[in-house]
Amino acid sequence: MTEPEPLAAAAVGAGGWPLWAAAAWAAFLAAHLALNGRWWFWLLPSLLPPPLFVAVPALLLVLAGATGDLAAGAVAAAALLLGARQSGLVPGALVRGARRPPPDGAVRIVSWNTQHWCQSTDPEPFYAFLRELDADVYLLQEYHHDRFNGTYRLIDDERRLRAAFPGHEAVIARGLITLSRLPVAATVETAARRTLRVDLEMPGDGRILATFNVHIPVQLRLISPLRADFYRAVRARAVDRRQEYRGLLADVADCPHPALIAGDFNTTAAIGDARRIALLGTDAVALAGKVCPVSWQARPGLRWWRLDWVLSTPGARVHSYRFRDPRGLSDHCVQEVSVSLAEPDERPPAGLRVHHHDEGTHHALPLPRHDRPAGQ
Repeated sequence: MTEPEPLAAAAVGAGGWPLWAAAAWAAFLAAHLALNGRWWFWLLPSLLPPPLFVAVPALLLVLAGATGDLAAGAVAAAALLLGARQSGLVPGALVRGARRPPPDGAVRIVSWNTQHWCQSTDPEPFYAFLRELDADVYLLQEYHHDRFNGTYRLIDDERRLRAAFPGHEAVIARGLITLSRLPVAATVETAARRTLRVDLEMPGDGRILATFNVHIPVQLRLISPLRADFYRAVRARAVDRRQEYRGLLADVADCPHPALIAGDFNTTAAIGDARRIALLGTDAVALAGKVCPVSWQARPGLRWWRLDWVLSTPGARVHSYRFRDPRGLSDHCVQEVSVSLAEPDERPPAGLRVHHHDEGTHHALPLPRHDRPAGQ
């Protein structure tokens, strides 16, 4: 007696859907690996939450096992292996050694995208939160207000800032602020136009730690994707981002001191620019002890992306790293690290372009064009 035709068709369909779904994801992943970081339009698909690059093939693998579809299982397993590096997961966080207190002479540094410098929040809790962080060095981004048209305007909150941090020196430029209890040895001009480099004298022997306060332009404008302006902005910002990374790579390569590079890179592990970040220095994120580190939320409760990074170059040692909740004052978490120097520093070679800025908002360096993205 043969099985009724409708039941046979249903069985075939049940076994076919997992393979179809696995093949569709594999095709997307193949396009992602081929085009990511090479075609400006792929900035949009690469904005997917990075954990999906593990979660989707893992789900397909479970589905294939439940239906006994070996072909679907093989495709899903291959996609899981190939997409794991896009996920932003940090397996090394599971095997890190016991925490040790930072050595004497280590300094505490925080990096934070302030989300347009309390533009939409009360300044009192904003400044109280900054003081509570009690950092030796603050690397702060978005010292400006958003015009909500793809541009921003620089602000002058310097009097309040100095009153709140009387023991810190302030260097303000390009919508970025570096506040430091440590003596400022120099500020150095950078090829990257959204980076502020400040060289600091470390406690004890006065050796130099170069700090790079970074804010890479965001990929898109929050306007309708049905408008041509949306895609023109993505294309223009892809060029901006490429230029910023090219300049930052050159700046770090030319730096003769151990360096800490931190800020809002507007880049996840799933975005092609992560390959450029890997060339800058050693990522400190494994020290955070989180298998899935995240730092940015599109809205409250939706924190799936890590856009903020801390990197170090040889000679700079990061001893601890954690994300601190911004308490609703920003859509970015605070990055907090403790840093010391491992080996004696070398003197800058002759001809290095080093100069001191007088402190003040009037020295904020303008960007090359007025219409530049405010970022997130």
